[in-house]
Amino acid sequence: MLDVSRDEFEAMVSDGLDTLPDEMLEQLDNVIFLVEDKPEDGADTLGLYEGFSLAEREAYGFGEEPDRITLFRLNLLAHCDDHDHLVSEIRVTLVHEVAHFLGLSEERIHELGWG
Repeated sequence: MLDVSRDEFEAMVSDGLDTLPDEMLEQLDNVIFLVEDKPEDGADTLGLYEGFSLAEREAYGFGEEPDRITLFRLNLLAHCDDHDHLVSEIRVTLVHEVAHFLGLSEERIHELGWG
């Protein structure tokens, strides 16, 4: 398994966010990005979106909790062969989870050229 510290991994996630299309980033509102080692249930998932997608919500009110996008560091490290593969998988996972927030299908992600 790759050896990437939590700090380095978080920096890679931040860099990955910087590579997302502006049209995607402009729609993010009240979302936080987190890094955890593994999901509580021990699943081998790479990322998780928790919240109500833009397609499901009406409007946020004052004091609403933010939606959460979590990337699972140890699962991503175990999934990747090398540093370049990890950079790529972080970006793919970010796109996938942000797409859940936006309420987009995998097909629509590819139509937009984001996947």
